[in-house]
Amino acid sequence: MSGLPATVPHRLTGRRVEVTEPLDLGGRGPGTAEAVGFLRECQSLGLSVSWRATGSPRYDLGALRHLPPPDELPSKADELAAWRSAYSYGSLYHRRGPGFVTVLDRRDLGTALRLTLDHPALCGVFLRLLEPTPLDALDATGREAAALLAAERLVLVSAGWAVTLPPRIRRWPVPCTAI
Repeated sequence: MSGLPATVPHRLTGRRVEVTEPLDLGGRGPGTAEAVGFLRECQSLGLSVSWRATGSPRYDLGALRHLPPPDELPSKADELAAWRSAYSYGSLYHRRGPGFVTVLDRRDLGTALRLTLDHPALCGVFLRLLEPTPLDALDATGREAAALLAAERLVLVSAGWAVTLPPRIRRWPVPCTAI
């Protein structure tokens, strides 16, 4: 145990979260998975987030454009501008049913993709990876499921860690058809 806090240092004021330390998007360990999971949960609760990014991502940042963009993204001004222009609340989310998960993905302009995960392994891994998880903690079937979900851009896999990307929307805007 390193003695570091298990959560991202942040301050919550009303419906706004201010993250006090930069979040590592570099993809070199559990920090990136935890940062993405934290941002996903903030979005799930309908919170606005002010945060700064650090690190140089080795993965497609387009997979994160459903999350609120950072205030700063060092040496990636073009990608930050693209993220800001593409961001829309509710562009990626999931809903759960008995034995299945449905995902709506509108991250790419002009497309809307609805996926239903009803295979027990895919559904189970999708839900398990809501908590950032090392791939080594999954069995062979779980790692295969994580790879399939990553290929669909529903899971971010980086440096041996994986985290589910779509939030479960718990606070819908009024009217809810705004999403």
